[in-house]
Amino acid sequence: MTTDTLTRTERERLTGTYTIDASHSRLGFVARHAMVTKVRGGFNDFAGTITIDGANPTRSNAEVTIEAASIDTRNADRDAHLRSNDFFAMEDHPQLRFVSTAVEQLDDTRYRVTGDLTLRGVTKTVTIDLDYTGVAVDPFGNTRVGFEGATTVNRKDWGVSWNAALEAGGVLVSEKVTLEVEISAIKDA
Repeated sequence: MTTDTLTRTERERLTGTYTIDASHSRLGFVARHAMVTKVRGGFNDFAGTITIDGANPTRSNAEVTIEAASIDTRNADRDAHLRSNDFFAMEDHPQLRFVSTAVEQLDDTRYRVTGDLTLRGVTKTVTIDLDYTGVAVDPFGNTRVGFEGATTVNRKDWGVSWNAALEAGGVLVSEKVTLEVEISAIKDA
C-alpha cells in the first residue's frame, strides 16, 4: 500500500495514534535448542503505541515496553532460568523496551522499522520488516490496524551469553534468536 495507491480517505483513516491490544497481539521469539529443535516463547505482559502518518509513513513511530517476568515458554523451569541473570536478569532489568528511530515503506504492504531494543540495560539497533495486514472496524466500533513480521538477532549483542556445551558437539542454546511480532492495535479516540 503505497501512499500513491491510497485514496485520501484511506490515508486519513490510517493516520493516528494506536494502542497495542496485547490480548490480540503476540511478541515472541524462537531459539534453536540442543541443535536439533526450536523452542518458542513469548511475553504475556506488554504495552505500546504506534503513531501512523498515512500520508508520509516515514513520520510514523512505535514504542513498546515488555515485562520480562511475563516470559512464557510453556515450561516453568525454563521460564525461571530465562528470568535469571543467565538470560534476562529480570531483577535488575525488569523491562525490555523498543523505540523506533526510522520507518521506511518497502512496497504496497511492507515496511522496514528500525529502532533501539534495550535488554539487560544494553541498547542495540534492530531492524524488522513488517507486513501491513490491514485496517478494519471491529464490532465494538474500534478501528484496528495489523502488522506482523520477524527478524533475527544475536543474543550475545545484549550480553546474553550463557550456554552449555553438548557432549556430541555444539551448544544447548543457539546464539541467533528470531524475534516475532504480530500486532493488533486500536486507534485512540
